[in-house]
Amino acid sequence: MGRNAWSARTGGSTHQARGINKHRRGTGVNTGTRPAGNPIDKSPTWLALRKHRDAIKRSSLEQLFHSQPGRGANFSASGGPVYLNYSKNLVSEETLQLLVELADSAELTRAIEDLFNGQPVNNTERRAALHTALRGSATRDESIGRFVSQTLERMAAFSRGLRDGSITSSTGKPFKTLVNIGIGGSDLGPRLAINAFPDLDKEGLTIHFAANIDSGDLQQTLQSCTPETTLFMVSSKSFSTLETLHNAQAARRWLSDAGVAQACQHHHFAIATANPEAAQKWGASADRIFPLGEWVGGRYSLWSAIGLPVMAGLGETAFTALLNGAREMDNHFREAPFASNLPVVHGLLAIWQRNFLGYHSQAVLPYIHGLALLPCYLQQLVMESLGKSVRRDGTALDIDTGAVVWGEEGTNGQHSFHQLLLQGTETVPVDFIITQSPHCEIDAHRHLVANCLAQSRALMQGRSRDQAFRELLDKGFSQAVAKNLALHQVVTGNRPSNTLILDDLSPRSLGALLAFYEHSVYVQSTIWDINPFDQWGVELGKNLSREIYDALNATGKNQATAMIGDKATDALLERLLPSHPKKN
Repeated sequence: MGRNAWSARTGGSTHQARGINKHRRGTGVNTGTRPAGNPIDKSPTWLALRKHRDAIKRSSLEQLFHSQPGRGANFSASGGPVYLNYSKNLVSEETLQLLVELADSAELTRAIEDLFNGQPVNNTERRAALHTALRGSATRDESIGRFVSQTLERMAAFSRGLRDGSITSSTGKPFKTLVNIGIGGSDLGPRLAINAFPDLDKEGLTIHFAANIDSGDLQQTLQSCTPETTLFMVSSKSFSTLETLHNAQAARRWLSDAGVAQACQHHHFAIATANPEAAQKWGASADRIFPLGEWVGGRYSLWSAIGLPVMAGLGETAFTALLNGAREMDNHFREAPFASNLPVVHGLLAIWQRNFLGYHSQAVLPYIHGLALLPCYLQQLVMESLGKSVRRDGTALDIDTGAVVWGEEGTNGQHSFHQLLLQGTETVPVDFIITQSPHCEIDAHRHLVANCLAQSRALMQGRSRDQAFRELLDKGFSQAVAKNLALHQVVTGNRPSNTLILDDLSPRSLGALLAFYEHSVYVQSTIWDINPFDQWGVELGKNLSREIYDALNATGKNQATAMIGDKATDALLERLLPSHPKKN
C-alpha cells in the first residue's frame, strides 16, 4: 500500500492524525469467544503479513529512512502526556495497514467496548475487568461507579487523617511510617509510584514495602520503624495470600514484642481486600478495611484501595493526578483511530515482532531514575497476562504469545547488558523512555537524553567492518591489527526500538504510561484470542508449594517423601531435610 493510502488512514501527519480520521475503528461485530474454526493465524490477513514479512526483511531501517524523508515524524503518535515514535521498527505503511486489518479481523473495536462496558472479558473466571472504572472511565453499571466513588472518599479521608495526625496509633501518637505488606500487584504498583516521586510531598508518611516471605525483607524494613508510630497496610485481594499473611503475623509479633497489647493492635493495621469477612476474623477493624471489587485483577489494582499507600505518602492531589492521567489514556484508547492510537499501534507492533519477526523478548529501558522499577512492574503486567498457551475457548495455540520482558534504568544498563542488545546473536526490541521536561539537574538530563538517543541510533545504524577498520587506522593501529580487530567491533544494526517521550515526570504522566501498557497488553491478547486476566499457572505453583511445605514440616524423611511421591522433588527434599529437623 502506498503513502497516500496510509496517510488517508492516519489523517496525514502525526499532528493531524490526532484530530481526524475517517477510518476511526474496525468493523468487527461479534462479541465473546472467537469461533474455534477461525483462528487468527489462519486468516487471510495473517497470511498476507507473512508474505509481506518476507519482502520487507530484504530492506533495512536505514533504507526505509532514506526512501521516506518524513518517516521520523510520520511514524509517531501522541496521546495525553505520552508521545510514541515507532519509526525505528522494520515496518512500512503497508505493514501498518495490514496490522490494522488484522485488528479488524480480531474484532478489536468490539473487544475494547466489551472491556469498558463490563462484559465478562475474564471468561475463565466469569468476571468483568473494570480497572478502567477505578480511574473514572465510564461504565454502564452505576453501582460500580458508586462503589468506586465511595471507596475513594474513604481512602481520601483516611489519608488526610494519617497526614494531619488525627488518626493515631494505640498510644495516641500520630503515625509517621506506613509499611505496605503485599506481593505482586499489591506491591509493585504502589512501590513504583512511591519510588517515582520521593520529593513530591514531604508532609506524607514515610512509606516502606515488604513483599517477600523471606523474613529478612520485613526485618530489614522494621529496623527503621518505631512500633508506636507504625501503621501496616495489609493488601491481599483474597486475604489468603501466603506471603502477605505470613508477614502480617510477623508484624503482629513485632508489635507484641514492643509491648503493644493484642487487643490494641487493630489500631496499627489497615486492610485492602475483596474478602472483608476474613480480614475481620483476622482481627482488623471494619472501619480500617478498604474494599476491592472482584472485577479488579491484582496486576491492575494500583488504581484501587491497593493504592492507599500512594495517597497517604504523596497526597490526595497526586493520587488524583495519577488516576486522571490513566483516564486520559483510557479515552485515547477508546476513541482514537487505530492508526494513531498509541496502545493499538504498540500492541500491533508487539504482534509483528513476536509472531512475524520471531523476537522472544522485549527490553524496557527508562532513562529516568524515578522509573527504575517500571521493568519489574511490566514483567508482571505483561508476562502474567500474556503467558498463555490456549485460546479463550481452551483450544491450543499454534503461535507464540507473550514475550519475556526485562530491563533496567538508563544509563545503568549500558554498563551491563547493552552489549548483548548491540552485538548479541538475538534481536531484542527495546522501548526507550525519556522525559521532555528535565526531571533532574539540567546537565544530567542532557546526558540522559544524549545517551538514550545514542543507544537507539546505535541499535539502528550499527557499525560496519569498513567503518570500524577506518576508525582503528585513525587511532594509529597497523593495517593488520586493524583488519583483525575490526571484525570484533562490527555492530550489525537494523535492530528495532520505540522511543516514548513523557511530557514530564509527574503522577499524571505515570498514570498515562501505565494505562498505555495495560491497553497494549489487551490489544495483544485480543489478537491472540487469549484471556489476559487469569493466572492459572501461578495457582498451580502455590498449591504445590503447600504440599512441599507440609513435607518439610512433617515428622521424618520417610513421611515427607511419601507425601510428595515425585522422585525428582524427593531427591531434593532428601538433601534439604537435615536442615529442617523433625518436630518434638
